[in-house]
Amino acid sequence: MKRDALLQKLEQQLAILRQQIAPMAQHATVSARFDRHLFQTRSTQMFAYLNESAANLAALRHAVEYDRLEQVRWLAERLTAQIAALTRESAVWSLRQWDHASPGIARWQRRRLQHQEYERRLLAMKQERELRLQSVSTLDEQQKLHKEVEAFAGRLERCRHALAKIESVLARLTR
Repeated sequence: MKRDALLQKLEQQLAILRQQIAPMAQHATVSARFDRHLFQTRSTQMFAYLNESAANLAALRHAVEYDRLEQVRWLAERLTAQIAALTRESAVWSLRQWDHASPGIARWQRRRLQHQEYERRLLAMKQERELRLQSVSTLDEQQKLHKEVEAFAGRLERCRHALAKIESVLARLTR
């Protein structure tokens, strides 16, 4: 009876922790968050640590069921330490911006926005030259504007190519 209540309490704590960690569960970090003795996973994502704790809870339930006292004691201590560590980490996660792997994503997203702005401006300048080209009557002026339109088309093509590269990098980083 007492064991069931303790197991249920651990399960509740793990469920609460799962909700707290949900917003940051997929974020990777530059280095491992925890000691290798506490968590065996090599992943740097929070959900992997949480999944390992859930597996330990299942192993604890199994050990309790078969009255393996030494294993129960060890697993209970380990699971308690893991839950405490994950709780502390979830509380200070926002303070660890320097260790997130995601600033690279933010930098690439800023680049994408910057290139999208370049694309918009280049397109506007090209369209403005094309409109002026339609209203110009002298051959010299037409040739000059035609060269400018071609130059803007080339710049626009290079900008779109850079945007495609940025998109592919972002897609790779957010997998």
